[in-house]
Amino acid sequence: MRSDTAAIEARDLTKRFGDDVAVDGLDLAVEPGTVYGFLGPNGAGKSTTMRMLTTLTRPTGGEAWIDGHPVSDRDAVRDAVGYLPEEPPVFDELTGYEQLRYFARLRGLSESDADRRIDRWLERFDLAGDASKRIDDYSKGMRQKTGVIQALLHQPDVVFLDEPTSGLDPRAARTVLDVIGELTDEGHTVFLSTHILSVVEELADVVGVLYEGDLVTEGTPDELTARMEAEEGTTLEDVFLSVTADRSHGVAGNE
Repeated sequence: MRSDTAAIEARDLTKRFGDDVAVDGLDLAVEPGTVYGFLGPNGAGKSTTMRMLTTLTRPTGGEAWIDGHPVSDRDAVRDAVGYLPEEPPVFDELTGYEQLRYFARLRGLSESDADRRIDRWLERFDLAGDASKRIDDYSKGMRQKTGVIQALLHQPDVVFLDEPTSGLDPRAARTVLDVIGELTDEGHTVFLSTHILSVVEELADVVGVLYEGDLVTEGTPDELTARMEAEEGTTLEDVFLSVTADRSHGVAGNE
């Protein structure tokens, strides 16, 4: 039965590609205003999960809801979510400003609202001086910052971020982390997938570790480290390495 409070919820969510199981009966419940750190090795099914939750990939089985809307209601879910995939969806032939204006129109923003928000975010990410350049002249970091802005431009209730600090210098990465904290302070929910475990350790209220399509452990960072019954100083990296190593012995599954 669906929860009345979860911002993100999945019940037995499954995705198969032929005989391969990418996500195997996933159950999730993420509370509003929290950061959910979604960890797993390459090929674990993290991106597939995010694509199902953002309506980009149709589940093979199970159910999921975003802000109470079933993912089968693509229009309602798209209005509620912002999504930064691992490769930002930008058009090389557009300038940075044109890219963001185009995306704002897709999101139904008025020109005045779009310009105000775009200007604010460009300043925040030190892109204002480069907004008139074509994106094919952008560095990887500039593309990444443009993708982050796109995900946030329409002020979504739920934000999915896949490796949001990839390609960013330390100053820009810190800006992203600060923004995530501000989003949750304002009641937004952030579903964060990254290989940088220190980022998850700093920001996540709850952490889930996916391995070969299975959610193998979940809890607060403190709960996960405590479960290891290890000496003081155990880190989230230790937990991650332990649970994925345990599952690699005799647990089958495929991306």
